[in-house]
Amino acid sequence: MVLLVNLGRVIFAPLIEPLQQTLGTSTAAVGLLATLAWLGSALSRLPTGYLLTRYPRQQVVLGTGLLLTVAAIVAATAVDVRMLMLGAFLLGLSSGIYFIAANPLVSELFPDRVGLALGLHGTASQVAAVGAPLLVTATLALGRWRRTFQLLAVLAVLATIAFYLAARRNELPAAGSEDRDLSAAVGHQWRIVLVGVVVVGFAGFVWQGVFNFYVTFLKTLGYTGDTGRVLLTVVFAAGLPAFVFTGWLADHVSPLRLLVGIFGAFGVSLFALTLPLGPAWLIGTSVLTGYAIHSLFPAADTYLLGSLPDRHRASAYSAYSATMMIVQAAGSWVVGLLRDAAIPFPLIYRTFAIGLLACAVALFGLYRLGKLPAVARA
Repeated sequence: MVLLVNLGRVIFAPLIEPLQQTLGTSTAAVGLLATLAWLGSALSRLPTGYLLTRYPRQQVVLGTGLLLTVAAIVAATAVDVRMLMLGAFLLGLSSGIYFIAANPLVSELFPDRVGLALGLHGTASQVAAVGAPLLVTATLALGRWRRTFQLLAVLAVLATIAFYLAARRNELPAAGSEDRDLSAAVGHQWRIVLVGVVVVGFAGFVWQGVFNFYVTFLKTLGYTGDTGRVLLTVVFAAGLPAFVFTGWLADHVSPLRLLVGIFGAFGVSLFALTLPLGPAWLIGTSVLTGYAIHSLFPAADTYLLGSLPDRHRASAYSAYSATMMIVQAAGSWVVGLLRDAAIPFPLIYRTFAIGLLACAVALFGLYRLGKLPAVARA
């Protein structure tokens, strides 16, 4: 299920170029298409946190499978860009609901190995990101981008049925039964929530503007679209070991220290990516950038879910996740606007990288002064 909901979010990155050519829209419009998928993922998260104070996690996860199916059908049958935007938004909604319900469930299923469990769950999600460019290349070879969403709809139905049967046959944890007051949870845990929003929100905003336009960026450097999609696959593939290793590492070191270090490493790797030092340099820095940003997510999830008490876990996590997603959702739209204003990609990305590094230095200073919460409040 996690593979499919993430596929619904990331599928628009390799589709941006062909959709712009087929639909005849501007760069900002297709950038907005990708933004809507992530905005939908953001807007559904806080309401889902409230929903989880009333219904078990597994029931909410089941509902996301049904919504994912409907969203994929809408996208597959879109007759214009507006209908496709609706499909993108619904795909985003399903992913946001899923992650808010499923991530706390995973952490409660494996309370002694939270980081590793979330890392493996994230790895399954990352498989979708790795496969998205290859899937798009295959469907374009068949001459129709709609095939992508048709396949997603069929797989969503099968995954929903499989999850329903698995949930019926297994006894699931009842830790979430104590989480019944969303506002109290957020008010009590606002400091750790704020740290997560600043780090993942800012880094995610930049990442949105990078990966959604990665193929277009490479075309401005003289590479073909097919080459760009293959390299985008490499970028996402770097996240597979990142999720597993960083999840394991977060169980053995301070998640906060790890989080700040990875945040700074992402800024360094992004700046290096923009340097025109040849194909080998491009491949190496792309791998480093992909590894760094995907390491950030299991580190952040372990930082929050690994220390939040049962009565606050889903509610505080939904507040963090919803807010950071809203911050990051506009990344591709902003880059689209800057590109329409004829600002070159290297300048855009170097400016982002410098901002990341400045923020990392500030966070490290606050960490050394003991001003950042190492764990959630008991």
